[in-house]
Amino acid sequence: MFVQVGERGSFTLGAAAAGVPQPVASRRIAALEKHLGGLLFDRSGRRAVLTAFGRQLLPSAKRLAELADALECDAEQARLEPLEFAVPDVCPVRQLAALDAAARELGMVLRFRTAGPAGRVDLLNTREVGLVLVAVPTPEATWAVPLGVADTVGTDARPLHLETLRPGRVERTFRRIWIQPEDDLPHIRDQLQQLGHRAALLPAQIAVAASLTAAVAHALRSGDLLLCAPSQADELGLSWRALAGTSVARGYQLRARSGVDARRVSDGLREPIARCLGVPTDVRERA
Repeated sequence: MFVQVGERGSFTLGAAAAGVPQPVASRRIAALEKHLGGLLFDRSGRRAVLTAFGRQLLPSAKRLAELADALECDAEQARLEPLEFAVPDVCPVRQLAALDAAARELGMVLRFRTAGPAGRVDLLNTREVGLVLVAVPTPEATWAVPLGVADTVGTDARPLHLETLRPGRVERTFRRIWIQPEDDLPHIRDQLQQLGHRAALLPAQIAVAASLTAAVAHALRSGDLLLCAPSQADELGLSWRALAGTSVARGYQLRARSGVDARRVSDGLREPIARCLGVPTDVRERA
């Protein structure tokens, strides 16, 4: 306030430049004069004329004001420093963009790193990212995504009974269920293999694909099934069915590097993260 009035020689103009009422400007300068122990302005005339004391202090006040402006600018830049966030590589680009937009509303800028389950944990352990969505069993999960199977046929929307995939005695071909890398985890893979064993499927009928692309190619070429979430099936143009008599699901939990407020991100961005992961609408509403 002292700098604004001092440069303009007017309490009215200085107050207008600072965006405050003139009485407020007068009170602030009076308080500064009391603090510094001397009058900064001669108020006997119509203009605000600097006293000798005020002229000596004005250069220092300008430097302080410039430093304050620089501090606010630096703070703004620090708030906009991107936070590296490791997410599953199955997250759709549109939903990641929506998550980024929602984060900016909370004053955060996210920069995404896509990776598989083990790769995401490695990125956090090596401190290359500040946040990561870790794959966990559903009892430990903040977000759970039900899994089923998808194919190109789409003639039956009823839940699939695994025993219907059992090959006959004379058949040489059989349909496989392909597990994509995102689901190549003990709590998912072992459960599906156990279900296949109980349904008397051949061990080779539950297989792990080298990549999501390879798994989808098998479904397109040979009519095999892809283990996936409903939203992923929609994105890939496949028809999805639940698994009958059982529940297989992906589970995710947010973890953060020391110093990063994971709870703020989890609470403030719970819904857009759920959409990124493919949590169905009815599950999100119950949560």
